[in-house]
Amino acid sequence: MSTRTTTRSTAATLIAAAAALLMIVAAAPASQAATPHFAHLDPGGAPALTEKVPVNVVFLGYSRTQVDRSTYLDELPQRYEPVVRSRLWYDQVEKLGLTYTYDYHVRYANKWYEDRFFAELERLATPAPLTAYQELYNEQQGNVATITDNHHIDAPSVERWLALNPPAGVDTRRNTIFFINWFGRSDFKFHVYTKTDEPDPDTGHNFGAERDSRKISAWGGTTADDEENGLGSTRRVWFHDLSAGPESWTENWNVDDPDLDGNGVEDYRMPPVWEYAADGYRSPDALAGDLGLITRYVAINLLFTTSPLYPAELPSTEPPKSINIDSNVYEGWDGVDASVRYIDEELLQLELRKLRWRNVLDYDGQNLAFEGDAERCYYAVMIDDESCYPELGYPPFANFYLQNSFELDRVLDDQDRVDYELPVFSYALPAGTPVPALGFADDNYTDGTQSYVFAFVSPEIVDAGYGLTTTLIHEVGHHLGMSHPHDGYDSETGVDYGPEDDFFFAWSGDQVNSMMSYIDLNWDFSQFDRDNSDRFLTAAYNEAANRLAESVLDGPHPGRAHRDLRAADRLIGAAEHALARHDYRRALVLAEQAYGKVVDAAGRAGVPAGTVAEQMSARAQQTRAAAEVTGPHEFIDTLGPDSPRSQP
Repeated sequence: MSTRTTTRSTAATLIAAAAALLMIVAAAPASQAATPHFAHLDPGGAPALTEKVPVNVVFLGYSRTQVDRSTYLDELPQRYEPVVRSRLWYDQVEKLGLTYTYDYHVRYANKWYEDRFFAELERLATPAPLTAYQELYNEQQGNVATITDNHHIDAPSVERWLALNPPAGVDTRRNTIFFINWFGRSDFKFHVYTKTDEPDPDTGHNFGAERDSRKISAWGGTTADDEENGLGSTRRVWFHDLSAGPESWTENWNVDDPDLDGNGVEDYRMPPVWEYAADGYRSPDALAGDLGLITRYVAINLLFTTSPLYPAELPSTEPPKSINIDSNVYEGWDGVDASVRYIDEELLQLELRKLRWRNVLDYDGQNLAFEGDAERCYYAVMIDDESCYPELGYPPFANFYLQNSFELDRVLDDQDRVDYELPVFSYALPAGTPVPALGFADDNYTDGTQSYVFAFVSPEIVDAGYGLTTTLIHEVGHHLGMSHPHDGYDSETGVDYGPEDDFFFAWSGDQVNSMMSYIDLNWDFSQFDRDNSDRFLTAAYNEAANRLAESVLDGPHPGRAHRDLRAADRLIGAAEHALARHDYRRALVLAEQAYGKVVDAAGRAGVPAGTVAEQMSARAQQTRAAAEVTGPHEFIDTLGPDSPRSQP
């Protein structure tokens, strides 16, 4: 009896409590309705985009004995998380919310395929004089071979053949490396690869035809729609041939001097394949590991899955739909209108539109007099290494940034017409004037956010083969987030590196069909550039949606926005799926649409436009890792005497 009484009493209490709870819920205003559950949208959080990236590796002319599979694979990364590299200059590690893992497919070509491929090389080979660098190799004290003849082989033709005729089971629509070794076969010919069909658009100088330093040993990355060498369909191929050369770009002709710059550290480079010998520059046992280093620190980190130099989202209040290249030329070269003679506006816009294909991108320009503060601040840094504004505490090199910051109200005239104006300042200078570089894409000297683009032209620069157009394509590419293919970030070690000392071999990354290279053989962004830009922007739109969604849910009427937020959640899920399937263009479109839905949600929720802008520029530093990084440094695209670009 007592047990039944206790049970009935407890039940009555629970019923009363439930009734009270229902009354409280019923009395709650609609704006305080429960927050919906999101499977993909993460209000206030970072993106969580993942991709298992296929990487095909084909050894052509290398035996399993020469290149041990396990030794090779031991050098390769398992995971990569891109960071904004410019933030590293200020000791901040800002991740994008992208995580790559790798699915390696390694195979050794069979004899039938090798015979077929090397017959194609032989067919393409044209007798040619020895290059200056092959002659330098012959003059080395420690060389194990003597180059007696030479042949030119058109690099785009080899890329096309490999892309369209891969071994069975190799899908060249996915990232594919062909490691080539012709040496040791009876049909071997000493050779270098060439690309000679894209002279500088302003000067007509044909670097590929006229300079031995542009005879190469690797190539790839050509897009389907490349004007000169388009593959017709999207392929992702890069080949590397240690039996070519020796060549200038990686200085692998020099087998006498391990330390090229005299700083006491070996400038690590991969010699010609015949130098992997008992009496050669490198032990035969090192070959597999060296090809692994090229795969990791060049192909993967610098081509296939890179980190952006600057934030891809741009320093605007929200992701811009329209971008204006606002070009301002300081005309200091008497008798020359550099803005007309050395800027091909049509080509500049054409190439940039291919990279930022979701943006409406246009161009306008004006000429400025090279006088007053512009002239004073230029010579202050270039002649006296002095700051033009010492009271501000900036280094002298910031003169370009500071002086033009004070000019912005005068030079930017389209701020109400476009979402983002990209300020570009070019200097046309008389003969004998010292110049700091071909160009550079500067930051804001505060937190690594991109600021302005600078370019330079003078009689000496024109004599070296350059106008302004290609420099501007390159530097605006930096501003939009693109890194060089010769420097980058290794995620697993946290090292940001350039082509020097232990990573000198990274110069081989320049041998690719990318405007971000220094090789001066083309003026296009590579397929790898386009893939990475689309990934970066997918993450940027995802983060923008997350940040703004947080503001919406904290706004006065979040309940009114739930339908739009659920739609955004589904779209981000679809973007995640597209990225996982390597459909980068679709992933970008879906992420952009997701952000648009959150903008709609903000309007319905009564979130003020100022709050939207604030959320768009906010950084979720608490969700990002903290780590020791390399010191600050600038990326100045120099034409100095030691630069590979200056070599004959």
